[in-house]
Amino acid sequence: MGNFPLQASIRILIVDDQAVVRAGFSSVLRSQAGLIVVGAVPSGEDALRFLAGCVVDVLLLDLHMPTMSGVETLLMLQRLSCPSRVIILSSFEPDEEICRAIETGAVGYLRKDTSCAEIVEAVCTVHSGRSYLPQWVVDRISERRPRSALSPRELEILEMVSRGLTNKEIGRAIQVSHFTVRNHVRHIIEKLEVGDRTEAATVAMRRGILTAHDRVGAAVGGIVLADGGVKRTGPVGGDRRMSGPNRPFLQVQ
Repeated sequence: MGNFPLQASIRILIVDDQAVVRAGFSSVLRSQAGLIVVGAVPSGEDALRFLAGCVVDVLLLDLHMPTMSGVETLLMLQRLSCPSRVIILSSFEPDEEICRAIETGAVGYLRKDTSCAEIVEAVCTVHSGRSYLPQWVVDRISERRPRSALSPRELEILEMVSRGLTNKEIGRAIQVSHFTVRNHVRHIIEKLEVGDRTEAATVAMRRGILTAHDRVGAAVGGIVLADGGVKRTGPVGGDRRMSGPNRPFLQVQ
């Protein structure tokens, strides 16, 4: 495993419902100087309780958990204004849920069977303020972004619209007036270029902006990994490509 210079210790929390995964990642990370595994918990609910009383720099978060999914956990972290940088873990790719997690606020992604060196590199990369993403995720999000530049609040409201809630019911749920909800719905309809709220929900489901079981977050800035280089579509800098075994990754500052 390579050595990665660290200016300060990085405090890490591992969240995965499988004990063997928690143990494996803990072993890898604890072997690297400067990386401190402060906890390993089996669910999103446990992670939220842990974060309420402990500072964590980087969160390794399983995407598919039985009670609270990775995306749902990310949404709760946003509401708590949690400063932790989140790397999503998954055994499946390509997976639309990975893109939704990045859109919701995660800044990195790792397969659970990734190499030890890549695990450490990903943690150090996201802690430094950059993103650690495979090429296919960057491309998929870039394709999705023009179709929907919905804010986190608009996506939250759109999910409730898709479940048939009225403006008043949505307003009570998120503690705003139904007039405010009505304005958000109007903006959603305009952005999706549809005729009404029912069509907005239908189109969002068809495009993968929403699923029937998860809430999702806002679209991220467009960054396209082109053949032979990086093309920027937003105010970002310091990008570079890192090639791993069969899975090139893009680090974005």
